[in-house]
Amino acid sequence: QSLVSSSKWLQCYGLKRNKLSLSQILSQVGFQHRKDYVTTLGKPVASRYADGLFPQYKTAQDGSVYNLTAKKELILHFVDCLIGAIELYQQRMEWLTSESRQIFGVIQEQCIVIVLDFGTAAPNEFDICRDALSMVLVEQVTQISRFNLIRATQDLMKWQEKCTPVSEHTVKSAVTWLWKLDHVTAASHTSSAEALLEAMGDEAVSS
Repeated sequence: QSLVSSSKWLQCYGLKRNKLSLSQILSQVGFQHRKDYVTTLGKPVASRYADGLFPQYKTAQDGSVYNLTAKKELILHFVDCLIGAIELYQQRMEWLTSESRQIFGVIQEQCIVIVLDFGTAAPNEFDICRDALSMVLVEQVTQISRFNLIRATQDLMKWQEKCTPVSEHTVKSAVTWLWKLDHVTAASHTSSAEALLEAMGDEAVSS
């Protein structure tokens, strides 16, 4: 049913591309009730010939009045288009707020370094963090070009010296490295900043 709805909306979108805002729809299903300046009266006056002939709709934005002339079929067509658009927005929002995207957002850059700072996390929290990081590696890093991992400790720990091309092998290697990390390591007050500076030192890195 979702695929059918999406297909229907794409057909609507193809026919009425970028014309699903309220003002754009109103211009396609009717015409604006105009006012014109009457010199003898010294003020704008609205025409009255359409009063009672057409259903009218007054917009909240600027108070414009539209005379609706479209047949029921065209109105229902726009209803279908709008419902389809809403469904696609809902699907997009569900995707954007699911799995690793709920924690990390959507990684859009093609070359990234993930800096790991576990602070004083308890052992169970440490594992939760590694689960989340493993998820982002498998779900999102696999879709970009290059990556690296750096852990903020007193002596910085780097998975690789420089950003490495993404492949099934390198992602598995990074996940394995992640799960071999010790829970407790010595850290300093400046280790996080030093890890960030180290990450930014790779000129290929965009994020």
